[in-house]
Amino acid sequence: MPEINTAAMQQFLNRFAATICDDEHVAMVLDQAGWHGAHALNVPANITLVALPPYSPELNPVERIWLHLKARFLSHRLLNGYDAIVDAACIAWNRLCAETGRITSLASYPWILKVKP
Repeated sequence: MPEINTAAMQQFLNRFAATICDDEHVAMVLDQAGWHGAHALNVPANITLVALPPYSPELNPVERIWLHLKARFLSHRLLNGYDAIVDAACIAWNRLCAETGRITSLASYPWILKVKP
């Protein structure tokens, strides 16, 4: 999907809901992006959307990963179009994944280590 909006979120929810077993219910934790909680969304009955409080990066570890990618690989660059942006993001992600332990170090807040699966 080349863009993110309410229609894309609806499509994602519908497809995701179809993968949930009949005897399961999913609580999906979302940040405050406008399309995550848009009134136009028709949330499937087997999903509950749970919004994070505004500006709570400590509750959303992917924010630190994204900041690292931007600071280390993606900032201060002029990219020539959509395909170049996708290519740069893929290269950055692959380089991050090649750094053993980096994702764990970026996303491991002390409270996460106390959560038991």
